[in-house]
Amino acid sequence: MKGIVIQTVAPGSIASELGVEAGDRLLAIDGHPLRDIIDYSYYGVANEELLLEVAKADGELWELEIEREGGEPLGLTFEAPEPARCRNNCVFCFVHQLPKGLRKPLYVKDEDYRLSFLNGNYVTLANLKPAELRRIVEQRLSPLYISVHATNPVLREQLLGAPGIPPILEQLRTLANARIAMHTQVVLCPGLNDGVELERTVADLAGLHPAVQSLAIVPLGLTRHRRGLPSLAPVDAEYSRAFIATWQPRARQLNKRLGEPFLFLADEFFLKAGLPFPPFREYGDLPQIENGVGLVPLFLRDAARVLRTARHVGDFRVTVVTGVSAIGFVSEFLAKLAERTGVEITAVAVENRLFGESVTVCGLVAGNDIIAALAGMNIGTVLLLPDVMLKEGEGVFLDDLSPGELGERLGCRIVLFDSTPRGCYRALRETAGS
Repeated sequence: MKGIVIQTVAPGSIASELGVEAGDRLLAIDGHPLRDIIDYSYYGVANEELLLEVAKADGELWELEIEREGGEPLGLTFEAPEPARCRNNCVFCFVHQLPKGLRKPLYVKDEDYRLSFLNGNYVTLANLKPAELRRIVEQRLSPLYISVHATNPVLREQLLGAPGIPPILEQLRTLANARIAMHTQVVLCPGLNDGVELERTVADLAGLHPAVQSLAIVPLGLTRHRRGLPSLAPVDAEYSRAFIATWQPRARQLNKRLGEPFLFLADEFFLKAGLPFPPFREYGDLPQIENGVGLVPLFLRDAARVLRTARHVGDFRVTVVTGVSAIGFVSEFLAKLAERTGVEITAVAVENRLFGESVTVCGLVAGNDIIAALAGMNIGTVLLLPDVMLKEGEGVFLDDLSPGELGERLGCRIVLFDSTPRGCYRALRETAGS
């Protein structure tokens, strides 16, 4: 039977008027069997006349003829596709470095080109079947987000721990010839895919521009839970300074030659090195922001704008928590915001005890680590919590603690805010008015 399960049916929609219900299964459109929501969009979005095959929850099969004007939506939403599992064994895989006792979904490694297209997830294409590559080309699934790591086939197999995988350059050329837009990344492992190998990778990917639209270099992440895993050198402050000194000029030269920003160094390099960020204009339209490239420059730009318009809010005290790597620029912004608003604001950097002190980003802070960091402190009226610390759609920390439980254990009120300067300012105003 297969098809895709209908999650919701909008009241008053075409599908609702025809008796389609949540829990039914949409099997085919115009004779094309449906594997997932991508097929639904490809075969059903544009056509004005449609023939739907629907399996009702009781097993009854329906055929529905539909005539609509101007691409009127059918009113259906569907369950997210079950992601394909990753069969790689990457030497730097973060999932392999997780401690025991976390939520089960955190241990799932996905490697699904569909989620790359739908959600911007990075995939290696190492597990991609020829039929799936043909589907990407046929249905023009663009853009895709691809973890390259190295274009040297032997080195790439070593990094991915996956012998016999398809040569990545052949796959990328096929996609480029089909005019599929691609955003790429290299997870940098000192002594493995840096130096001459990185030069080769950058040159190969730049040679596929403009189909390959961007390349981000991000440092590997190491936790304290690497027992039994390959020994890897960290990206520390000294390495980051040397890396920036070499690659920032090269990035600027390459970007100038290609006529647009292409090669980006992750924010984490600059944070570790303690060096200023490039001008905001060098980040283009922020194609790699979800990959940690340009987040801090965007924050600094938006902070300046907020501070120009911020006004007095009230006389009370709040505490704001963040990650260790962000504390410098966040505390500087909050000090200036305190002057503008009259609110006493304390910024606290939360040391990551769950993964280890080398993990410093805000998004990987656990609830129990916040409790340890704030023990004995005068938190004030509220604890302001950046929403990036919570799992999207689930509202809990990585260690399964909820904001409500956090508030109970700290004995304070919790206020979540959008993890931007304006979001923080808005939270102060809402706190004053509550």
